[in-house]
Amino acid sequence: MAAKKVTVTLPEELVEALGSAAREDGVPLSRLVASAAESELRRRVGRRVVAEWQAEHGAFTLEELAAARAEMAAADAEAFDVSGPAAA
Repeated sequence: MAAKKVTVTLPEELVEALGSAAREDGVPLSRLVASAAESELRRRVGRRVVAEWQAEHGAFTLEELAAARAEMAAADAEAFDVSGPAAA
């Protein structure tokens, strides 16, 4: 993907935190910011899809929301397995 240089103004504390996170991950600051922006755009698409679905089918029930939260928690637990050898 082609890159385009842009200028943005951010709070100093945020820039410092982003810089620390980028150094910790061993990636350029621009890559970290691009990844965060991509994540936000994906969340926006997801919210739009959910809103469209609910407009057509009705709001989710409390039971459906609880089931979805449980599935997401299970997926997070699997993706970020803390029960491996380092946790023992």
